[in-house]
Amino acid sequence: MAELVGSIAPMVTPFLEDGSFDETTFRELIEWHIDSGTHGISCTGTTGEPSSLSIAERKHIMEVTVDQVRGRVPTVLGTGSTHFEETLELTLHAQKIGADAALVIVPYYSKPSQEGLYQHFCSVADAVDIPIVIYNIPGRTGVNMEPTTMARLRKNCPNIIGVKESNKNFEQISHVLHACGRDFNVYSGIEELCYPMLALGGKGHISATANLMPREVSELYNLCAAGKWDAARDLHFQLLEINQALFWETNPGPLKACMAMMGKIRPVIRKPLVLPDDEMQDKLRNVLQKYSLI
Repeated sequence: MAELVGSIAPMVTPFLEDGSFDETTFRELIEWHIDSGTHGISCTGTTGEPSSLSIAERKHIMEVTVDQVRGRVPTVLGTGSTHFEETLELTLHAQKIGADAALVIVPYYSKPSQEGLYQHFCSVADAVDIPIVIYNIPGRTGVNMEPTTMARLRKNCPNIIGVKESNKNFEQISHVLHACGRDFNVYSGIEELCYPMLALGGKGHISATANLMPREVSELYNLCAAGKWDAARDLHFQLLEINQALFWETNPGPLKACMAMMGKIRPVIRKPLVLPDDEMQDKLRNVLQKYSLI
């Protein structure tokens, strides 16, 4: 497996007008990412609307991802759920179809204790050989996985290799690297923290903005890896406004609206999420124009 570093794009799930999966467009988006220098492809994570997908749909999208990528970059497939058996089924499927890693979210809604989180992840890791990246996103799950819990998992589960931290408490990042070791793979899931995460020793980012500006989001990592920190800082501030705009409403609503304006996908999102209203779309359109994306 190639090292999981850089911009790992969290793909949207494009739909046709009838709400079904638009496989043709999805494959085209993967090619666009690879041509643009994206370092890895992720699907069926938060940006891919996994909670609106059936288990069969998630498996199919995972299969299409691996098939289309064809080993050119690593694939990191979102397999987590609030349901343990579903998480296990999807993670085993990711392993079966040849994914490079599984992205497993902290179970949402149930708000488990730290011991519950430990047992959940340990049981999944013990059942598979595939590398696992923890997905810690307290704003969606209602619970934060503490650095001490991650350290226990890393010590006892060799295939738990890192964490996607979508955590606005930036202090946590230093504590994770300190507790788990500075070689632990930490990826930013907060768009505005991609640059500072790299400065602390993070391995990359899984940023929704990559769906609009894949080349620039990849270049942020490339510049840091080359030691060109001033240029990377400039790019960080260049991306700041669009990073913020994509979260004016719940992701991926604004993102899908923007991608539709760019002609990349159809403007379809599954309920209970909806696309932004006309006023918000006008604001998003103005941002896209500033970046010469439309």
